[in-house]
Parts: sequence; structure tokens; C-alpha cells
Amino acid sequence: MLSSRRQRILCALIEEYVASACPVGSRTIAEHHKLGVSPATIRNELSALEEAGYITQPHTSAGRVPTDAGYREFVDGILSDEQMAASIPHPSAIEALKKSADALDDLIERTNAELARLTECLSVIMAPVSSEARIRQISLVSLSDSSALAVLVTDDGQVANENVIFTEPMPADDLQALERIMNNALAGHATDAIAELANATDPALKTAAARTVMRSLACAAATLTRARASRSGMSTLMRKPEFHESQSLLPVMEILEDDTVLFKAIGRDGQGSEGIKIRIGHENAAEQLFGVSVIAGVYGRGPAQGMIAVIGPTRMDYSKTIGAVQAAQSILNGE
Repeated sequence: MLSSRRQRILCALIEEYVASACPVGSRTIAEHHKLGVSPATIRNELSALEEAGYITQPHTSAGRVPTDAGYREFVDGILSDEQMAASIPHPSAIEALKKSADALDDLIERTNAELARLTECLSVIMAPVSSEARIRQISLVSLSDSSALAVLVTDDGQVANENVIFTEPMPADDLQALERIMNNALAGHATDAIAELANATDPALKTAAARTVMRSLACAAATLTRARASRSGMSTLMRKPEFHESQSLLPVMEILEDDTVLFKAIGRDGQGSEGIKIRIGHENAAEQLFGVSVIAGVYGRGPAQGMIAVIGPTRMDYSKTIGAVQAAQSILNGE
């Protein structure tokens, strides 16, 4: 366990490195932080921290930078509750975001954009995956005389849609009538029961138009049982000094290409508390994420749970990022 003085020096070094992205020397720490010790003492303590593996020196004449172990010590042993509380966005900003969205998918997109803005990192929000969601509403939106968009809204606020192509022209009045039939027949049923309901004896569901819509609704419902990720902030991440070389960002982009792979990569258990999992560098299970830190948490209740994750350089502002993820959890939990 680190002494109090070494903790303060490590904390100062990390704060300087997060702000500047440049190796930090003892003189910088002495000038910017009132630690009550001489520069010579700081140099000695930095040597001890380096020997213990908490920091490293990229070049002989350069300052020092934190290692994964140093960041872990900072997060687990140094970061204070006061720092965390101060980093959570103001409640009024959270409330405004809630009021501006009228469906879960819309709320996810807006929350994702705000999370990326607050953290200056890549924000990823995985929509809940559940086969137990029930149909709240179906809307049929006319696109042409023979095509429409079938929109499925679930009781937990998820939205899925699928194009419908009719074999015969579908006037607007007939489409509205078919929409009423669909809602009367399907509202309240589980989304995974649509295919079964298509074989029901209700004459209203036996028409060619109704069967066409049912097939499209079944396809839309199927998307709700697959991992779906909303991403925001990739351009901001690319501007970080760590990722100026494209080769350093390619592994992360590779993970992001497939929602299912991404879900598995960020969904594993990590270290952390109060529902927030923090994986730093080589703590990540996926090799493609060894160069970044991932701060993740779940939202939702019961079988329908989604995931929030912020991906950024190990040189991230951990207190601000953890606070922002907690705020996003609050928003998406409807708290």
C-alpha cells in the first residue's frame, strides 16, 4: 500500500499528465501542487513509484507517465468521493435531456451524444436485449402507393421499424384501417409472438396486406433481440494525441464494427464499485482494447438491461468520466 505522500505525488502526476499528455517531471509537480515537500523529495518518491511499477519513464531525459497499475491505484485508492460527486452533471441538464426525448431509442441517442461531449471520449450505449418486451403500439407510415414503414414500439420504449412492400396499391385510408387492425390484434402481446399470431384465426389478419405487414413486423421485432449499439464521439477520440497514428486506433475500430463482438468485449466483469466497471489497458479481455480504458455500467431492470460504456485513452479524466456514466445510468433508468 502506498504511503499518503506517494499517493499525493502519484495523484499530482496523473492530473498533470491527463491535462497535458506530456511526461511529467518533478519540477512541474513541485510548481503546480503544494505538497509541502522539496523537489528533491519528489524526485526520490517518483523513483520509488517507478520501481514499484506505478509510473514509467519513456526516455532517459524525459519526465514520467502513469502505467496501467498507476491508474488503477489512482481509481481505487486515491480518487475521492468528493471528486466523483463534483463531476456528475448538474441535475437540470439531466432533467432537460429526459424531457426532450419521447422514446427510449431517442433518449439513447441524445444521452449518447451528451456523454461523448462531457467526457471527450467515445460513448457507446447498447440498447436493452430482451425477448419479453410487449407491443405497445404499431404505426404504418405511407411511403408510396404500394409501400409503407411499419413502426413497432414496445412497452419499455424501444422502437424498431421495417419497410413493407404491398403487392397491390394501398390507399391512405386503407392503410389507416389496417393500422387499427394491427393494434387491436397485437397490442399487449410479446414481440416474439408476432410470427405465431400471423397464423391466428382472426379473419382480419388473413388478408394479403395484413400478412405482408405481419412479416415486416416480425423482422422488426427480431432486431430487438440482437445487440444494437449507438456510438458517438469517434471523431473526438481520433483527435487525442494517443491516436494521431492511425495504427493505434485501428484495433478499437475493429471492435466497433460488430455490435455483438463489442457487447462481449465491454460486457465482461471488471473492477469497480456501485455498478460501474473500470478496465484499464491490459485489464480488458479483448486485445484490441489493451491501449484504452473502458468505463461501463448497466441500465434497465429485470431481463431487459442495456449497457453504457465510455472508451478513451488510459490518460482519461476518470472522475469526470465515472460521474458522467453514472448520470447516464440515471437518465436511462428514468430516475
